Amino acid sequence: MFDRLAELASEHAELERALADPGVHADQDQARDFGRRYAELTPIVNAYTEWRQTEADEATARELAPEDPSFAAEADQLKGHKAELERRLRRLLVPRDPNDGRDVILEIKAGEGGEESALFAGDLLRMYLRYAERHRWATEVLDSTVTGLGGVKAATLAVKAGKKGASPGQGAWARLKYEGGVHRVQRVPVTESQGRIHTSAAGVLVMPEAEQVEVDIDPNDVRVDVFRSSGPGGQSVNTTDSAVRLTHVPTGIVVSCQNEKSQLQNKEQAMRILRARLLAQAQHEADEKASAERRSQVRTVDRSERVRTYNFPENRISDHRVGFKAYNLDQVIDGDLDAVIQSLADAEMAEKLGGDDGNAGA
Repeated sequence: MFDRLAELASEHAELERALADPGVHADQDQARDFGRRYAELTPIVNAYTEWRQTEADEATARELAPEDPSFAAEADQLKGHKAELERRLRRLLVPRDPNDGRDVILEIKAGEGGEESALFAGDLLRMYLRYAERHRWATEVLDSTVTGLGGVKAATLAVKAGKKGASPGQGAWARLKYEGGVHRVQRVPVTESQGRIHTSAAGVLVMPEAEQVEVDIDPNDVRVDVFRSSGPGGQSVNTTDSAVRLTHVPTGIVVSCQNEKSQLQNKEQAMRILRARLLAQAQHEADEKASAERRSQVRTVDRSERVRTYNFPENRISDHRVGFKAYNLDQVIDGDLDAVIQSLADAEMAEKLGGDDGNAGA
């Protein structure tokens, strides 16, 4: 493990020198990649530097212990701190999700349950907007289709981290990747006159946002259709063919956007979503081809199963993947998601550490 740490410290120093060179920043893509890698390595190198210093201090204290017994006690304290640093380093060296530094495209779609499902989908959209606000992340609703009662049939949200207050080297994907799946709600709908509890669901799809240079889309592979926007909007939104539907012919992926007044703006938003979907599809195919060990590491973010239940009568939230349960649903639906997300992140880390032989690299 410590041979690997020396290599990472050397790489970190080289990146620091490169980032200080104005010429590197002439290539924005390269500068971004260097900056992302530098941010990933910084906590590892800091912990390694502290470990080396602690090891040296312990050795000095051992040498002085025969002359002064107080140094023996200090050496024992340093030994304990060194062991703590080693545990921290092993956690830091667990292979990272390569997308953790990315921004996110998040899609929410109403499912079974009619209008109540659409209202719940709207609640989820507001929950993620407020969660992003708590973390001082930038958000942008790329597309949405609302219902007469204020529910949401479908919505697409872009979440961008990297603003003031965000964790270094950690993008929105590092936290929101666990949100994909079927979310179930149990409550008395506003449309229910008998006071009966109904169960409905909404689906959430989370994708790392792709950079334009990462996903090469041949314009000849994309069919563009324009149509008139529907639903609430300004006077020009519903009277011109400004809505855009993109069909990626080779994969059959269809994306539509109608929120903007301009056809060009809607096309640009749709292309962002299409790039994210194509990247997500490519990564899913890569995961399918990966080893059983790799698949076990991503099991906690399986998007194919029901992931969470929101029980309003009991004010209870339950995450079925890790057995998390709490009775503060009112706070969670207001954006206080950190506890449930952290339980999923901890479970993923524990699973990776269980198969870690100490030789993993960052």
